[in-house]
Amino acid sequence: MAKTHSSLVVDNFTIRLYNIEKEDYFSLTDMAKKSSSRTEIVIQNWMRSRNTVEFLGLWESLNNPNFNHIEFDVIKSNVGLNTFVLSVSDWVNSTNAIGIKASAGRYGGTYAHKDIAFEFGSWLNPSFKLLIIKEFQRLKTDESTRLGLDWNLKRQLAKANWHIHTEAVREHLVPIIDWNTRREAYAQASEADLLNLSLFGMTAREWKAANPDLSGNLRDHASTEQLLVLANLQSLNAKLLEWDSPKEQRLEILNKTAREQMEILVNTRAISNLKQLTEGEQGLLNG
Repeated sequence: MAKTHSSLVVDNFTIRLYNIEKEDYFSLTDMAKKSSSRTEIVIQNWMRSRNTVEFLGLWESLNNPNFNHIEFDVIKSNVGLNTFVLSVSDWVNSTNAIGIKASAGRYGGTYAHKDIAFEFGSWLNPSFKLLIIKEFQRLKTDESTRLGLDWNLKRQLAKANWHIHTEAVREHLVPIIDWNTRREAYAQASEADLLNLSLFGMTAREWKAANPDLSGNLRDHASTEQLLVLANLQSLNAKLLEWDSPKEQRLEILNKTAREQMEILVNTRAISNLKQLTEGEQGLLNG
């Protein structure tokens, strides 16, 4: 289960955030400290409420195809009894819930999907909840800006390298007499699709046919890693053209290089994320 870690500071309280399978989870344990140092009791009191149980059940019904509705009905029927107690572990184990998690250990605690965390925040303190939402929105805006800058940098790099590539195509594949003609345009497009096939496994026309509703072209929708590899492939293909390598051989070399470089970039990111995990945080992944 992929997970990255960040945090918010709200009203002098640090709240840990986790991105689990592209969804944001908040530490309810950290949020509960706003109310009391006995955070487990605060969370248990919240989960005893009928409104909480019904909200959790509705959220799971909408987002979790494996939610155990039979066990949920049993739990809901007991809400309101003096003896009713519901822990996070009991809830997860009984219903196969995915919206809330608990892990043990020094760095453990209770974590919930942002939808549930905001509901918990309303129960704790509506003003505190609004501050959390505001700070979370600021964090997501900052992240979006950084990702956009990173993507634009890689896109500009690929475009800059494209000039090197087009000059190599003109120099080694297109006779001077055909420069700035349809024949050169065809040669340039053919080499562009050679790169597309090597990296994306399809030509520009094939991508457009498969994605008729998307604007732009295949490269406009590439990831930052793909754009970085694309820039490298353009330089490599320019050199292979200089060496008079046959097209079939160039396709094989470029595709092998693309797969190797993508694997390195993905593994490098995974290692970077892994270093952020503590022993207690690793328990969250298994919880």
